[in-house]
Amino acid sequence: MWNWDMFFGSLPMVFKGMWVTLGVTIACYLFAMVFGFVWVFLKRIPFKPIQWIVSIILEFIRSTPPLVQLFFLFFGLPMVPYIGVSLSPLTVAVIGLGVHFSTYISEIYRSGIESVDKGQWEASIALNLSVKDKWIKVILPQAIPPTIPMLGNYLIIMFKEVPLTSTVGVAGMLFMADKFGARNWAYLEPYTLVAIFFLLLSYPSAVLIKKLENKLNRRFDKKAPLGAKNLKKGVAIDG
Repeated sequence: MWNWDMFFGSLPMVFKGMWVTLGVTIACYLFAMVFGFVWVFLKRIPFKPIQWIVSIILEFIRSTPPLVQLFFLFFGLPMVPYIGVSLSPLTVAVIGLGVHFSTYISEIYRSGIESVDKGQWEASIALNLSVKDKWIKVILPQAIPPTIPMLGNYLIIMFKEVPLTSTVGVAGMLFMADKFGARNWAYLEPYTLVAIFFLLLSYPSAVLIKKLENKLNRRFDKKAPLGAKNLKKGVAIDG
């Protein structure tokens, strides 16, 4: 039966775990966003064998459940002959979920980059821009804004996948709820509280991401025509 004393009694522990869950989510997401670019540039190397190897690795990571990958890093990696190494639960969480989601984020980046008009690529080459200027001033400002909704969705998905890390000892909300339940033989109340916290954090995040998307799109709509016009006229791009 429902017990309000257990509900409020579990609140301090679950609330403490909430900050761990948020911190792990942010760390994993930042890792995934950075590593996503690594996959993109590796697949753009003009050497077919490397592209094939990278494609196989990406498909393997996507096809394997993230829980299995977490277990391998935490339990299996220390037992690998000659290169075995033990990682902390937090490190396993960041690497495991970060690498897993980076494979999906890399596809988002790829779709955004491929959506840039071919003329923009040709114009940046014609203007003899450096590789750095081409990507930072021409390609990425046009490729990133359209990907904001998808990147935001994956942030929310990752937030809901972080509880998997409790299986390797990360003291997030689910871990603390399970600990409270084992101590008091009451699981319904702490698990319900975990669900409430996830709802309260996920919905505002979706709203903020939508506002950010609209803001970036308005800024891009103002700048893109001028940038495209300057490129077509052969005028140097303003930083």
